[in-house]
Amino acid sequence: MQKGELLTFYKYQGTGNDFVIIDNRQNSFDKSDTERIAFLCDRKFGIGADGLILLENEETVDFRMVYFNSDGNESSMCGNGGRCIVAFAKKLGIIDNQAKFIAIDGLHHAEIHDDDVSLSMKDVAEVREKPAYFFLNTGSPHHVQLVNELDSFNVYEEGARLRYGLYGKKGSNINFVQQVRDGAFKIRTYERGVENETLSCGTGVTAAALAMHRAGKVDANEIGIETQGGHLSVAFTEENGTYTSVRLNGPAKFIFKGEIAW
Repeated sequence: MQKGELLTFYKYQGTGNDFVIIDNRQNSFDKSDTERIAFLCDRKFGIGADGLILLENEETVDFRMVYFNSDGNESSMCGNGGRCIVAFAKKLGIIDNQAKFIAIDGLHHAEIHDDDVSLSMKDVAEVREKPAYFFLNTGSPHHVQLVNELDSFNVYEEGARLRYGLYGKKGSNINFVQQVRDGAFKIRTYERGVENETLSCGTGVTAAALAMHRAGKVDANEIGIETQGGHLSVAFTEENGTYTSVRLNGPAKFIFKGEIAW
């Protein structure tokens, strides 16, 4: 599309993790224009979002998901974004209550009932256990660290320090977790690419659930986690240290549709 035209977009959120979503089945969106993508995600000059998602055609499945962080760069998998694009696909009439789609980390299946979306996540065969934290990849890389008094913890300062100091330029998402009762946790996440705390991170919640299970903090195979933006749960099967049938469950809601000068 040409600069100056009006771009139609949809705004969705999953537990406060918000996204601009665009129907790009006609391949009219310029995915190489990182500055314009960052502009659309800018909360003062653009629409405002933690990331931008394109829904595109894919021959073998219902659709393809292409995800960009708010800095304009294409990124690794986004769990809440994956749940939101399923809700968007249903709104467009592409799917009914089940979806099969391709994202940057491979094939995903999902089920949607009203505003609740259950999304399959990648298997996790390796959880690196360090003295003070865990590291694992749930479609995106995640550092998971237990802390006390999470509500007053300086997530931005400590998250940025670890994101750059421990993981370098490529970075990692940084999750701080506190157990609130048996089988239940709360989490706050510093996201690379956003370079700030977000209200929720789906792959981070997934990583935290698996890490807490590996740490022996919980025996159940479904774990509830409270984000700053609401409740999510993660279900899984574990055998010999490998996590399969991993599913991220929670709400994904349409906020509004609009147009913006492109």
